[in-house]
Amino acid sequence: MNTNLEVTPLAANNSHIRQKIRAARQRLTAEQQTKAAIAAAHNALTQLTQHGATKVALYLTNDGELDTAPLIELLWQQGVQVYLPRLHPFSAGNLLFLRYDKTTTLEKNSLGIWEPKLDLRQMLLIHQLDVVITPLVAFDTTGNRMGMGGGYYDRTLANWRTDQRPLPIGYAHDCQQVDKLAKQHWDIPLPYIITPTQYHCFTQPCR
Repeated sequence: MNTNLEVTPLAANNSHIRQKIRAARQRLTAEQQTKAAIAAAHNALTQLTQHGATKVALYLTNDGELDTAPLIELLWQQGVQVYLPRLHPFSAGNLLFLRYDKTTTLEKNSLGIWEPKLDLRQMLLIHQLDVVITPLVAFDTTGNRMGMGGGYYDRTLANWRTDQRPLPIGYAHDCQQVDKLAKQHWDIPLPYIITPTQYHCFTQPCR
């Protein structure tokens, strides 16, 4: 259910919003998480098919995020190539994207998140991806996205409008929507956000 949290001036700071939304999604039961993940996966597959995506990057779920496992399975079944982010070993604050399949070796990074073991043979450059499914903590009614504060995806997607690829699509529980987020100059608004019940389009023409 969409909480549409009202963000007042006294509460409108990033740490407060992150704490509030993370708590909201962590309150979801295992059954609610499972149902939400399956519904969102089918919503996402419909949209990715319409966009003709054959190379899709997404993330492995952490900290109560909307589970991507059902979507990954659907993409594999459709023959879509799946890629996961990995912290760049030589460029702090940046990401690499490596092919992910059932044989991929995973390891935990410094943030405690599972990522593919570094193998340059499996790497794809960012502009070679069709779509990047982005995690987020909160989003608002105009497509502004709040992440965890590391700026990894803002850096990754900094040139997407100029290059017209990869297309960024947010992925979140309905309860992660708020009325309005304060936007910083480096923040990258999302043209689309998929939830278990909605396909939010913030661009024209809407596809």
